[in-house]
Amino acid sequence: MPDESGPAGGGDEVGKLKQELKEREEEVEELKGKLDSLKGFDLEADLDKARKLMDEEKRRSEDYLARLKYLQADFENYSKRVDRELREMEDYSTSDLMKKLLPVLDDLDLAVATVESTPEAKGLLEGVAMIRKNLGYVLEGEGLGVIEAVGQPFNAELHEAVERVDGKENKVDMVVAETRKGYVFKDRVLRPSMVKVESAVKSDSEIE
Repeated sequence: MPDESGPAGGGDEVGKLKQELKEREEEVEELKGKLDSLKGFDLEADLDKARKLMDEEKRRSEDYLARLKYLQADFENYSKRVDRELREMEDYSTSDLMKKLLPVLDDLDLAVATVESTPEAKGLLEGVAMIRKNLGYVLEGEGLGVIEAVGQPFNAELHEAVERVDGKENKVDMVVAETRKGYVFKDRVLRPSMVKVESAVKSDSEIE
């Protein structure tokens, strides 16, 4: 009988083809199964949901960033306020010391004025004057300043009038004498000057 399997090796080729066909059919069935499983999902809805989640996360990130900037600004303001309060406390403590030293300046000024009228005390005068001068330099370096008084218009914030006399030609109240020096410390009045004031001349309309 003739060999029905065909030429030599033909059966093997057919077997291989059948095997490959079977594998392809299995792959097709697998793909169909995956496709069927995907039909249960709404891709458009899932994409929309993902976008919403991303937008929400973006809003949260922006909110956190805004809070962080606010906290940073608040901290900087707090730091500046603390620095300012510390400087004010330092100025206050120094100002208090300055007030305590003002009577010393007054005594030294009085000593210099007294000794100037005593010629035989020239050596003492020079010593006291040098002490007064050196102390003045130190206090000025710390921010102490003398209030200008004599020859200046009267200023109630800087001058304290202890005596008033009638004026003859002044258009404003003028300081004509000083009985005690006044001082400022870093632009703040530490002690007003005690002064004698010559009042401004009133016009005829003011007198009526």
